[in-house]
Amino acid sequence: MGYNKKPEKKTTDKKYVKKDFSCSVDKKCGGCQYLTMNYQEQLKMKQASVRKLLEPFGKTGAIIGMEDSFHYRNKVHAVFDRLRDGTVISGVYQEGTHNVVPVTSCLIEDEKSDAIINDIRGLLKSFKIKTYDEDTGYGLLRHVLVRRGFASGQIMVVLVLGSPILPSKNNFVKALRKLHPEISTVVINVNDKKTSMVLGEKESVIYGKGFIEDTLCGCTFRISPKSFYQVNPVQTEKLYGKAMELAQLTGKEKVIDAYCGIGTIGMVAAKQVREVIGVELNKDAVRDAIGNAKRNDMKNIRFVQGDATEFMMAMAARGEKADVVFMDPPRSGSTEDFMNAAVKLGPSRIVYISCNPETLARDLKYITKRGYRMREAYPVDMFPHCDHCEVVCLLQKNNVECR
Repeated sequence: MGYNKKPEKKTTDKKYVKKDFSCSVDKKCGGCQYLTMNYQEQLKMKQASVRKLLEPFGKTGAIIGMEDSFHYRNKVHAVFDRLRDGTVISGVYQEGTHNVVPVTSCLIEDEKSDAIINDIRGLLKSFKIKTYDEDTGYGLLRHVLVRRGFASGQIMVVLVLGSPILPSKNNFVKALRKLHPEISTVVINVNDKKTSMVLGEKESVIYGKGFIEDTLCGCTFRISPKSFYQVNPVQTEKLYGKAMELAQLTGKEKVIDAYCGIGTIGMVAAKQVREVIGVELNKDAVRDAIGNAKRNDMKNIRFVQGDATEFMMAMAARGEKADVVFMDPPRSGSTEDFMNAAVKLGPSRIVYISCNPETLARDLKYITKRGYRMREAYPVDMFPHCDHCEVVCLLQKNNVECR
C-alpha cells in the first residue's frame, strides 16, 4: 500500500504507539478498512463488538492490542501485471475484482519484503521476463511471495511462474541477492492453471534450502512456501500466551490440539503438560508438525493425520479422556459434529481460539447447552487497521471449578 510518511504525533498513552500515516491507495486496495481511524479507537470498537456478541455467555476481558501497529505482516504476496503502455506493476487485487492495484510500500506489510518485491519488478526487463496475462494465459511471472522470520531474520522468496522454466535463473538469483544478500532461499513454484489460487503443486529450489526457520514462544518452526504460519508473530505470542493461561496447565494434563496445523499451539502447550496429541487433516501440515517436534526435541507430543471429530469420537468410544482440548477452527467456525465429539470426550476445559467472533458466538450457543460455560474471553487484535479480530476463550465443564 503506497503511503506518505508524516511526522509522528506525540501522545501521552504509552501503551500503544500512535503514528500518523496516509496511504495513497487506501480506497482502491480495500485491505485496511480502519486505516484512517486512530488505533486506540479501533481497539475500542473491536472490544465493544466482541463484548456485545459474547455478553450472553460470560465475561469479556480487555482487548490485547499492539504497541506498534504497523508493518506486522511477515508474509507478503504480490501479483504482477503489465499496463497497456508496457509498464510492469505489482501489487494486490482490488477488492472483489482481478484488477491489480499497484503497491510499492504498505503500512501493514514487512518493509524488507516490500523492498525485495520492488527490486524483483525492476529486474524483469533486463532478464526479459514477461508477466503472466490471466486472460490469454501467456507470460511467465504470476506472483511473488516473500516470507520473513521476524525472530530469525531469514527470508524466503517464492517466484510463482506459469511454466517451470525461468530463463537465466542462476544469474537472476545472483542479481537479486546482490541487491538483497539477506535472502536465505529462493523457490520456484509452478502454477499453470487458470485458478484464483496463488501457489501451484510443483516446486523447485534454486537457491538455499527451500525453507526458513523462525522462533515463536520459544519453539523453532520450519516454514516452507505452503506452510501455515501466523502472519503476525508479535500478537501470536500474546494470543498463545493467553490461551495457555486460560488452560490452567499444571504439568499433569493430557491435551488434544485439534485443527493443529503445523503444531504451533500443541508444541507451546507441550512444555507445560504430560502429553499432547495433535490432530490435522492436511497431510503436508502433519509432516511439518512432526518435523517441528523433532527439531525442538519434544518427546511428549505426537501428531495424527485424520479428522479431529472422528479421532475424538473414537477416543470417547474407548473410554479415553482428555483434560484440555484446544480448538482453533477456520473462519467458518466449528461444526456441530466436532463440538459434540469434544463434549463426549469430556475435558474439564476447552480453549477455543477463534478468528471470527460471530461464528464463535454461534458455537458457544451450542456448547453452553451441553454441560459447559464460558468463564472468560479475550479479544486479540491480530490484524490492526483491518476489520478482523481474534478471540480466545475458556469453556469450563459445569461440575468443575476454576483454580
